[in-house]
Amino acid sequence: MMGRDLGIDLGTANVLVYMRRKGIVLREPSVVAIHRKTHQIWVGGEAQKMLGRTPGEIVASRPMRGGVIADYTVTKRMLAYFIQRICGRHPFFKPLLVICVPTSGTSVERRSVRDAAKEAGARDVVLIDEPMAAAIGAGLPILEPGGNMIVDIGGGTTDVAVISLGGIVVSDSIRVAGNRMDECIIKYIKRDFNLMIGERSAEDIKIRIGSAYPMEPEQSIEVRGRDLVAGLPKTIMVSSVDIREALREPVNAVIDRVKHVLEQTPPELASDIIERGITLTGGGAILRGLDRLIAEETGIPTRVADDPLSCVAIGTGKVLDGPYLHRSLWGR
Repeated sequence: MMGRDLGIDLGTANVLVYMRRKGIVLREPSVVAIHRKTHQIWVGGEAQKMLGRTPGEIVASRPMRGGVIADYTVTKRMLAYFIQRICGRHPFFKPLLVICVPTSGTSVERRSVRDAAKEAGARDVVLIDEPMAAAIGAGLPILEPGGNMIVDIGGGTTDVAVISLGGIVVSDSIRVAGNRMDECIIKYIKRDFNLMIGERSAEDIKIRIGSAYPMEPEQSIEVRGRDLVAGLPKTIMVSSVDIREALREPVNAVIDRVKHVLEQTPPELASDIIERGITLTGGGAILRGLDRLIAEETGIPTRVADDPLSCVAIGTGKVLDGPYLHRSLWGR
C-alpha cells in the first residue's frame, strides 16, 4: 500500500515526482494546454512546445506562479494527470503525497495546494517547507545541532533558510528567481536592441551564456526575434556581458536576501555557517559564477549541491521514509 506514495516538487517551472523506493520517476515542465472547444488537454513537455505558438482555440499556460497555485482548476487537472500516469487511472490504493511549498506561502495558498492534491486523487497530503526539502535532498545534516544554510532558487521563488535540529530557525522568501531572470533578459534585449523575444528564447540565452560573475573567456550567441522598428524577423549577436548586465537586478535581490537572513541568524549558528558554508539548490543555482559571487559578497564559502535541480524532489521523497516524517518538519 505504501509503495506508490509520492513526493512532489510542484514548481513554477517544472514538476518532479519521487516515488518511494524508486527515486525520481517523472520530470516535466509545469505547463498545461487546453482546447477551448473539445477540452482536450496536453500536460508537460507537449504543452511547453505550444507556449507562444497556439491558435485561438488552444490556451497554453503555467498554472503555478511564484511557487503557489495561480489557476486552481488547471493545477488540479495537471496533478491528476501526473498521478494517473504514475499510479494508473484507478489505483486500488490512493497515494500519500508530500508536497513542498514556499516559506512565504500564506495559509490560503497552502490550503489550495492541499485541496487540489486531494481532489486530484491523493488519500492524504503532507506539506513541507521548500528549503527544508531542499536541505534534506542536498544531504545536509539538518537533525544535528548546528547551522545549515540553504538557498533554493527555483522558477518562481528564492527561499533562504538556516536550519538546525530539524527546524527552520530563520528564513525568508522572495518571488525573484529563474522566471524573473528570463523576464529581465526579455526587457534588456527589447530596450537595448529593439528586439522582441519570447520566454523560451530568454531561458535558452540564460542557460547558454548567462552568468553572475565575469567569464573567461566571455561568449556570444545569435539571438532571433522580431525587430520592434521594422516589425520583421531579425538576428542579432548578444554577449555574456550583456546578459550579466540584464541579470544584475535579480541576482542582487537574491544576494540581498541571503545577507538579510545572515543578519538575523543567532551568533552560534552563524559561526557554524562560516565553517560549513552556504549550499545552493534549484535551477537558478546553475547560473555560472553565482556561488562565487555570493561567496565574495558574504565572505562565506558557497557551493552548488550535487544535482541541484532534483534536491527538492529528493527531499520530499526522503520525507516519506524516517526519520524525516515528523510533524516538526512539515509545513504550516
